[in-house]
Amino acid sequence: MPTNTFKDLIVWQKAKNLAVKIYRLTGSFPRTESYGLSSQMQRSAVSISSNIAESYHRRSKKDKDKFISIAFGSGSELESQIEIAKELYPVLEYKEAENLLVETQKILNKFLH
Repeated sequence: MPTNTFKDLIVWQKAKNLAVKIYRLTGSFPRTESYGLSSQMQRSAVSISSNIAESYHRRSKKDKDKFISIAFGSGSELESQIEIAKELYPVLEYKEAENLLVETQKILNKFLH
C-alpha cells in the first residue's frame, strides 16, 4: 500500500528522530560551538530528512534519486562531524545518534541501488 505522505516513510521518521537527537546532543556543547561544529551538525542532520521529504514529491526517478543522494551525502557529512565531536567532547553519549544514522544510511543506500 503506498504511503500518503513522506511522514509515513520509515526512513524519514528515522532521519527526523536523528535530527532531534543531534539538536539535543549539540545543546550540550559549549556555547562557543553555537556557530561552529554544533551548527554544522544540525544543518547536516536536518538536510537528511528535508531531502527525503523533497524526494517524495518528485515525479521522475532521476529527480527522486538526486534528492536521496543529497540526503545520503548529508549523512556522510554528519558521520564525519560526529567523529570530530567525539574527540572534542568525549563525555557525551553519541551511540543513539550513531545508530540512527547507520539505520538511515542503510535504507537510503537501498533506495540508491
